[in-house]
Amino acid sequence: MLPSNERRRKIVEKQTVIEFRNITKRFGTSVIANNNVSMDVKRGEILSVLGENGCGKTTLMNMLAGIYYPDEGQIIIHGEEASIRSPKDAFRYNIGMIHQHFKLVDVFTATENIVLGTGKGEKYDLKEAKTRITAMSEKYGFHIDLDKKIHEMSVSEKQTVEIIKVLYRGADVLILDEPTAVLTPQEIKKLFAVLRAMRDDGKSVLIITHKLNEVMEISDRVAVLRKGEHVKTVNTAETNEKELADMMVGQKVTLNIDRPMPENPELRLNVEGITMVGNEGNFVLDNVSFDAYSGEILGIAGIAGSGQRELLEAVAGLHHLQNGSVTYINPKKDKPITFYHKSFERVMELASEGMLRYADGKDFTGKDADGRALPKKAIRALVEAGEIFFKEDEIINLREKTPLQIRELGVRFSFVPEDRLGMGLVGNMDIIDNVMLRSYRRGKSVFVDRKSPEELANEIIKNLQVVTPGTHTPVRRLSGGNVQKVLVGREIAAGPKVLMAAYPVRGLDINSSYTIYNLLTEQKKNGVAVVFVGEDLDVLLALCDRIMVIAGGKVMGTVDARTAKKEEIGLMMMGAAAQSENA
Repeated sequence: MLPSNERRRKIVEKQTVIEFRNITKRFGTSVIANNNVSMDVKRGEILSVLGENGCGKTTLMNMLAGIYYPDEGQIIIHGEEASIRSPKDAFRYNIGMIHQHFKLVDVFTATENIVLGTGKGEKYDLKEAKTRITAMSEKYGFHIDLDKKIHEMSVSEKQTVEIIKVLYRGADVLILDEPTAVLTPQEIKKLFAVLRAMRDDGKSVLIITHKLNEVMEISDRVAVLRKGEHVKTVNTAETNEKELADMMVGQKVTLNIDRPMPENPELRLNVEGITMVGNEGNFVLDNVSFDAYSGEILGIAGIAGSGQRELLEAVAGLHHLQNGSVTYINPKKDKPITFYHKSFERVMELASEGMLRYADGKDFTGKDADGRALPKKAIRALVEAGEIFFKEDEIINLREKTPLQIRELGVRFSFVPEDRLGMGLVGNMDIIDNVMLRSYRRGKSVFVDRKSPEELANEIIKNLQVVTPGTHTPVRRLSGGNVQKVLVGREIAAGPKVLMAAYPVRGLDINSSYTIYNLLTEQKKNGVAVVFVGEDLDVLLALCDRIMVIAGGKVMGTVDARTAKKEEIGLMMMGAAAQSENA
């Protein structure tokens, strides 16, 4: 086998198997997904189709797979124009696609799924099929239990079944859409070994991706798309991540993440032993505990569906918990209490708990020297004059509190949920009104000051480069990335002490993603306790101070992000507890 770089350079000499000639695809009258795209695919290569979300890379590959049909242009296969109007047509040209969302029958075995649709009538020779599949597995390095049912499999195993399924149908050209999105580092390593084996057997492998580090590791060539157009195809050995990022965006891009050391960290959020049961009686969260400190970013890693989203939603007051506690430590020591967030009843409750004092240090109990209750009017006057102080930080129980109740308790808590429009913003409302949902109230008045939210909306649009006709545009008319920017900007602008964010850069371009990372770091510098759920392990390791790993709703361990290895985290994501916890 040729050394990697030499092998990649030899690709230019290989036979061209597929050509896209001036391909254009429109959706409706206003959306041009692909515009006059021309590029080629060679035999025995791994070609990464690289671009940001919405650049048209998946649409282009869907035309090759027979899901869409080009409005203009030609697809040339082995020198002849091809008419691919369905996935069945694509298989006639030995082309198969493995989608992000698998198309498998859960109650069938691996073998049954692989052969489904290939037999005559309803009869399949499963014994013969297993023989063929076993030989294929040995050839390319697959490891799969052919009698295992799909619903019993991991994501990686399901993906393997999908790959074997297209190979079983004779595919020489394989298209994989974001194949590493939900895999652990160990699973990615195994997948890449399989892809290299197929390439070395003469197959053409096309990977749709936006992950620059993986492009550099696995591909022989890279085709870069931007805004529906083909920018350039380059040999991987002759480029680098920075150059590819610049091509993707169309301008110079900075890919650095600043990570200062936490300064004077103090406990802000304590979650202890929380358990949440799902609709089917399963444990979505199982005895989960963690602490979040001011001035740090706590990352949460895990395979998709491990409970990360539910954990943040439960802490935010959106789910019922069977067990455990959620406690917010309000940094109020030696600060005056006010009625801005605290009701009179809450002030008296704190007084009865021995949490308050006068300016001279004496306890405030709500009673005079003779033990008689002070008049309500007198207490109000003392509070409004700033004469009553907290003796210690306020300990607030958040369990079973709704988001509104949490806010009314004076908890400065912001949450960026995974579901942007279903849970974060109201699609039919404009940007200003969505900003006002954060309750910019003046005292107990039912009126809301529109000027402040309007100014804030304009600041969010300017600072995060939100593409919108204006502040009065309904957010449902914005792209997914711009909706996310509005949501993140609003939550940060609320001035939280705890900021929880679930996949805050999903759907964003590179520049916007790094803007969000920098905003989270800025919050950390300002003393905010940041809890960040992310998909990209490289980002988690570069951005966070600590990383907690969840598998199957359980905490496998928490590691120092500055010293942890991807492989260590990958093992924990697959259910192996951290070594320090096993000792």
